[in-house]
Amino acid sequence: MKTTKRDYLKQISNDQGIIGALAIDQRGALKKMIAKSKGSDATDEEIIEFKQLVSQELTPYASAILLDPEYGLPAAESRDANAGLLLAYEKTGYDASTPGRLPDILSVWSVKRLKEAGADACKFLLYYDVDEAQEINEQKKVFMERIGSECAAEELPFFLELVSYDAQNADSSSREYAQVKPHKVIDMMKEFSNARYGVDVLKGEVPVNMNYVEGYTDEEPVYTKEQAAAYFKEQSEATNLPFIFLSAGVSADLFQETLRFAKNSGSTFNGVLCGRATWANGVEPYVVQGKEAAKEWLRTQGRENIKGLNKILNENATPIQLD
Repeated sequence: MKTTKRDYLKQISNDQGIIGALAIDQRGALKKMIAKSKGSDATDEEIIEFKQLVSQELTPYASAILLDPEYGLPAAESRDANAGLLLAYEKTGYDASTPGRLPDILSVWSVKRLKEAGADACKFLLYYDVDEAQEINEQKKVFMERIGSECAAEELPFFLELVSYDAQNADSSSREYAQVKPHKVIDMMKEFSNARYGVDVLKGEVPVNMNYVEGYTDEEPVYTKEQAAAYFKEQSEATNLPFIFLSAGVSADLFQETLRFAKNSGSTFNGVLCGRATWANGVEPYVVQGKEAAKEWLRTQGRENIKGLNKILNENATPIQLD
């Protein structure tokens, strides 16, 4: 019997229809994390092995794992039998020497090949500034149309990860960026919810920088709690697609609190793809003390992070209707 997109989405979701996926498709970022603790460049073997350890130890508690086909296929083989598999299709990072943060795919991969490698979904990361020049954004829209068509042809779900930015302000953690972030996040979600792109699930940022929300900052806030809550509600109403949040490198505690805030604000998010908030602090023990120390960290703090997140998800996320 033919496997449909709905069947694949069931494999990626938990029994409640919520996506509680673990993300470790980082390449450039993970290299930098390892190098910082090591004092020298990360080797390919270190990247591959760390991904395998995370997969082995944490996928028993995740509905799926997101990996990259460059370094992550051994980790895909090491995952728990019940965990689904998402594979990234984009090249890591972007060419900073040209304007527009233009997307690019891995040159020796296609959606067909991702599917043959065992993927239950294709994930693509797109950097997008809704206020950038039309000639740049049109290129990105066409690119997403192509990937959507590929996924449709292979009957494989298309997870589009949207990361906002401001072409005039490179500091996305700044107060100035926090002021424009809601507009940029919400408007790009509206754009890529259009059926022409063939997206099945949006993976996006929360619409505010929680470090500038009243009650979550020691500085002068950018948003009151009421304003932040209104942005979460507006984001939820901006799309008719299932959508999940990315952790964007914040701490496990802040990410969990953000999910509670989202639910209380009326957001109907359907889960998360959580990366560094779960496993980032396991990199240093791996580099400094070795494989067994990393395993011990993952089995204790890492497991506590993901189990705590699962509890929050089951209490706050909205199930996807898959039947």
